[in-house]
Amino acid sequence: MSLTAAMLIGRSGLSASQAGVQVSANNIANASTPGYSRQIMSLAPSRGQSLGAAGTIGRGVSISDIRRQVSSALQSRLWTSQSDEAAASAELDSLSSLESSLQELTGNDFSSELAGFFSTWSEAANLEQSSTVVVQQGQRLSEFMHRIRKDVVGVRDQIQSQLGGLVTQANGLLDQIAELNKSIARIERGRPNANELRDTRDMLVTSLSELVDVSVVEQSGGQYDVMVAGTPVVLGARNLGLDIRQDSDGSRLTSVVTLATNGQPLNLSGGNIGGLLTSRDIGVEDTLDSLDEIAAQLIYQVNKLHSTGQGSRGMTTSTGLLGIPSEDRTRPLNSSLNGTLSSLPFSPENGGFYVNVKQQSSGLVKTVRVNVDLDGITNAGESGFDDDTSAEDIRAALDGMDNLTASFTAAGQLKIDADAGYEFSFSDDTSGALAVLGVNAYFSGTTAANIGVRADLLSDPSRLATGRMENGAFVANGTALAIADLQTTGLDSLGGSTIQEHWGERVQQIGVDTQYATDRLDSTQIVRQSLEAQRSAASGVSIDEESINLINYQKQYEGSARVITIAKDLLDTLLATI
Repeated sequence: MSLTAAMLIGRSGLSASQAGVQVSANNIANASTPGYSRQIMSLAPSRGQSLGAAGTIGRGVSISDIRRQVSSALQSRLWTSQSDEAAASAELDSLSSLESSLQELTGNDFSSELAGFFSTWSEAANLEQSSTVVVQQGQRLSEFMHRIRKDVVGVRDQIQSQLGGLVTQANGLLDQIAELNKSIARIERGRPNANELRDTRDMLVTSLSELVDVSVVEQSGGQYDVMVAGTPVVLGARNLGLDIRQDSDGSRLTSVVTLATNGQPLNLSGGNIGGLLTSRDIGVEDTLDSLDEIAAQLIYQVNKLHSTGQGSRGMTTSTGLLGIPSEDRTRPLNSSLNGTLSSLPFSPENGGFYVNVKQQSSGLVKTVRVNVDLDGITNAGESGFDDDTSAEDIRAALDGMDNLTASFTAAGQLKIDADAGYEFSFSDDTSGALAVLGVNAYFSGTTAANIGVRADLLSDPSRLATGRMENGAFVANGTALAIADLQTTGLDSLGGSTIQEHWGERVQQIGVDTQYATDRLDSTQIVRQSLEAQRSAASGVSIDEESINLINYQKQYEGSARVITIAKDLLDTLLATI
């Protein structure tokens, strides 16, 4: 071994220790930098010099690598936990807003308004309330349903607005990740590790995980393929992008996040976007569905009773509320081709109703039954709607009665008129056809958005039908009692629940979902904090450890410098003797 070789070995030690001091200093400087991963310098002995039979002798030290200390598996778990926590937080915020908009158990809520509505009918049956109060209470309930539905729609619109902004934000992050992929691949082609760029890219993925459920696959060239809900979105330097669209099945809106390139739906469940989608499509839309379903049944059930009721006197004229285009008037009421009837949230059944025509001067009453054939069986005994009852069949049956005239208005509404000196009423409608056609109705509309008291009842409450014909005799409070009893009547269309019970079940479900979101948020926070602590232990900077490294590198530097000094002194001595 020559003195020159000893000096070169000392120089390699100086270079390695200088680099080590720089790495430790950089770690200490970034100890509090968010997302920074501790860097570790790896040293390796330089290839030795052969001494023949004596073996080999070392040539010093070289720096083999400066790499981030990162656990890919731990980082992936942390991204998943952050996504779960963000989803729970977004879901909790939306459900809390929904709960606040309903104001249940405050006394100013839908349950109280329903109870007040039925209570007014009960008081009317006991002659404790006037027709005017009953009509006004119905209008108050209608307006309350308009307001509560508007508030729920407001929560939905707020969620939709947030979704649009978050998808835009996610696209920005995906673009940056794709750009960093390109930079990292270019830099690491020459073997150096782009540690700072990798840290920046991981921070972007962390931010993305708070928006969507994300996973990554690192390619051999150092690039990330980013998966959103299991679907590749970033492939190297290419971002396929995200988009959001609204789908409608006719009764509800559904927001769907898709790939921007081909419209492929992504089944998101994590991140803020996933949480908002869940709370919108399950919490908010289900509440709107329940409101509309309750409104439809309230309208139908009350109208079914009111249509066969009457006041102190019968009617001389009545115009239905449902406008039927000419092409649907001759189509069976139960046919899917009848667009007017098939679009309603309620429908008539096989049965019939009685028409009572009374001569005012003599009091004589003639009763005729109108059959409503909706059994879906033809006269030949085969399945089909060809021989079932249409709106025109009902009009013709009414028009064919003595002292009655029935026609369709220009708007397609069924209009019934009694001859001079006669009046009429209806009773025992087992088909619900009168309620569907809106004849002598109490409510107008079909959903919580358009429910209202019939216009001519509002202007003239004396038209309110509180009595009814029962077994050929007039019962003055028969209709009022029957409508009051709806409060405690289970309905097959609501799964056997009463109207109030059905709403109570929806409110209770919202409460359960909100509590579940709260518990889920608490649990995901604990998991995320635990994983962050593990990541900090694995990738974080320890000032004490780096201080020890600095001392070691200092000693290494001093030792290497001493080797060079001794080699120089020996060389000087050698030169002096020559």
